[in-house]
Amino acid sequence: MARRNPIPTRWLMTDERMGDALWRALTRLPPGSGVVFRHYATPEGERRALLRRVKRIGLSRRLVVVVAGKAAGRADGVHGPARTFGIRSWSAHSRGEALAGKYARADALFVSPVHATRSHENASGIGPARALGIGRGLGIPIIALGGMNESRWRRIRRFGFHGWAAIDAWMPTIRRHPDGSQDPE
Repeated sequence: MARRNPIPTRWLMTDERMGDALWRALTRLPPGSGVVFRHYATPEGERRALLRRVKRIGLSRRLVVVVAGKAAGRADGVHGPARTFGIRSWSAHSRGEALAGKYARADALFVSPVHATRSHENASGIGPARALGIGRGLGIPIIALGGMNESRWRRIRRFGFHGWAAIDAWMPTIRRHPDGSQDPE
């Protein structure tokens, strides 16, 4: 299948727990990276305003922005089943979900959790081999998600992953003190 747009190799998955660290995370992404704008729990008006700001930054930094959930405005594509004219990315935690992505004509498949992650606190990572197996042979670029960072990406990319995605890897480093307090980077 011909791709409608180039599929980035590095992705930021946004959510409400990022708070104002979202803006710093966006500046850490290399040009040409992708952003999956989620913020599912944010009230619609606030979500729409937040998305506008993310898209402005994305445009100035040459980032690809796709929107998950109810579309709150036009972007470079969607994450999930909504109708789109641009990139369609898809989440898969099983082979069945990966096949659903293929039938929906997904352009990129986010397979997770490759490693243990705060986003799925009760789930252990499935490992790179099993993650790759979920999407193998479908003709869709596979993006590793879950506990990923640049170092882990360098170790697994040779196995056939197209890219990687994360939340925490793009967040400012937090220095934790023995008394429980913390200092952002």
